[in-house]
Formats: sequence, C-alpha cells, structure tokens
Amino acid sequence: MASLETDDRISTVVATLANVEKVFDIESTQAEIGELEIAASVPNLWDDQANAQKVTSRLSFLQGELRRMTQLRSRADDLPVLFELAEAENDQSAQDEALAELDALERDINDLEVRTLLSGEYDDREALVTIRSEAGGVDAADWAEMLMRMYLRYCERHGWAVEMYDTSYAEEAGIKSATFAAKAPYAYGTLSVEQGTHRLVRISPFDNQGRRQTSFAGVEVIPVVEQTESIDIPEDDLRVDVYRSSGPGGQGVNTTDSAVRLTHVPTGIVVSCQNERSQLQNKATAMGILQAKLLERRRQEEQAKIDALKGDSLGSWGNQMRSYVLHPYQMVKDLRTEFETGNTQAILDGEIDDFIASGIRWRRQQAAPS
Repeated sequence: MASLETDDRISTVVATLANVEKVFDIESTQAEIGELEIAASVPNLWDDQANAQKVTSRLSFLQGELRRMTQLRSRADDLPVLFELAEAENDQSAQDEALAELDALERDINDLEVRTLLSGEYDDREALVTIRSEAGGVDAADWAEMLMRMYLRYCERHGWAVEMYDTSYAEEAGIKSATFAAKAPYAYGTLSVEQGTHRLVRISPFDNQGRRQTSFAGVEVIPVVEQTESIDIPEDDLRVDVYRSSGPGGQGVNTTDSAVRLTHVPTGIVVSCQNERSQLQNKATAMGILQAKLLERRRQEEQAKIDALKGDSLGSWGNQMRSYVLHPYQMVKDLRTEFETGNTQAILDGEIDDFIASGIRWRRQQAAPS
C-alpha cells in the first residue's frame, strides 16, 4: 500500500510539473514549431547558411523540449497506476520499480523546473567559457586543467557539442588558459553561475615534501553573440599577432603560423584561437570571441550604472565562489549557496548538476525584489 509520504511526493511531483508546463507554455511552443517548420521547408533556405543553421537548430531544440515535456506528463499520469498495480499484486519488486520511477521523475522534473528559472536576456544563448590559472604556480596550472576537464565532462554528459578555440599549456604541467564554446541552447544561462574563482586545497603532487597547497583558477562565462549584434572595432584599435600552435596535436598542427592572437588596445582584452589550420579561419573565430567579450563588457558597464542608480548592494558574486578540499578531508562547498558534498571525485568528473541548480536558484532569489 502506498504510504502517506509517497502520496505526498506524487502530489508534489504533479503540482511541480503543472507549474513547469504553465511556464513552458505548450501552445505557444507548438505554434513556434509550426512557424519554424514552414521556414525550414523553404527551398532556398541554405542560401543563407547562418540563418538556416539558426532555424534548424531552434526547431530541433523546441521539438526536443516538447517531446521531453510530453513524456514527463505521460510518466506523471502513469505514476499512480504503477503504485496501484504494485499494491494490488502485493509484489515487492513492482513496488521497488514504482519507487525508482518516482525518484527518477522527481529528478527530471526538478531539472526542468530549474531551467524555467533561466529567463535572463542572454540565458538561452550558447556559452564561451574561459578558464585561467591564478595564484599557486604549477599547482594552479594543473588545477585549471582539472577544471577544464570537469566542464568538458559535464558538457559530454549532457550531450552538448563543444568546440575548443585555444589552449595555452603551462611549461611544467597543466594549462595557463583555455577557451571553448559550449554549443547548446541555454548553455550560457546554465554555466554562468560557475563564473568566479575556484579554490583547491590538496597535497601537492609537485612538492617533493608532500606539503598541502592552496591554488586558484578563474572561470569566465559569456554569451555567444548573434549575427545581428556587433561592435564596430576600428583597425587602429586592433593588434594582430600570428604564431605557431602549441601543445599536443596531429601532423601539421605546429608547423605553420596559423594561430592568431588579437589585442583590443583600448581595453587590453586579448583573445586567441588556434583550433583551425587556416590563419583566416582562426582570425574570424577570434574576432567572434572578441565581439562577445566587448559586448559582455558593455553589458556589465550598463548594469553597473543601473545598480548604482538603484543602490544595488549585491555587487559581484563571482569571486571565491567554490572551494574544493581534497586534504585533510574531502569536501566541495559553494561559498554562496552553502551547498556541499563529500563526493569530490564525482564533482571533478563533471557531476556538478546539483551545484548548478543551487546556484541558479540562489541567483534568482538574490535578484528578487526584497
């Protein structure tokens, strides 16, 4: 017989899903899918490849979201029936299966609920992620590479395409910096709560005396710019340097000056790209990254003015946002939300969904009017 606790959980799941469906707005989503299907069927669609990519990507995304929502509704409707059948048959294995489905449905609906909180202007964009080693010498460079692996594993687990743009390797171990694009809808809104300084405490593998070392790495997350957005960059404001790609690579990677570094002189912003063999392709990609950084800088300046007028006291919450302790105990703790776990290996393997969810909820609470 289903317990009162189980009945309460089922009621909560159904109510949460109903709220998510209200925010998702199935009717308007179906209408947009219809419009996109018409646009995608135009014979000369691919004459404008950028627009065609945008149309087909949006269509595929919305169809997937609608399918996901429909499946969740079907599972929620079936849930009481599963428990009734298990009770009628007095079958323990059937009861265990019903409870397992309830657990899974709670997780899936909670994940979707968190997504409904991503309503910022740029939250639905793809993301540009840059990781830099900070204080801590060779340990910091190694830590930056560990963070890069963590985020790449996270993207892989979620089926997000990733494109590496630049990796600057440190001399002894690890990386000085790396930039990659997470090419999925809402990647920016999701990963933007990861921005800030990440602190690692461990026994240094590079210290022959086995001493404990604290090292730091910074994570920057900005939205990818769209074609309609641009900032005019005068040639005189730009310094272009070409050099040979560094680090591991296949035949021909390090033999030509194909890598490109752009310096925006007025702001000092430096971006580089070395993922393509062609210097022209690398320059075009680097220009796209620079545009994104300049637009983000402008957005932050405008937000700072608004916050000053409002007397906003939230300030930047990016610094020292998470602590990872591997010695003398095992703990990863978010310093903003207080969320923590002792399963450090899972976190470093990219299982950071709970941290991201708590960060998104925290940000939403901070932004809510008091």
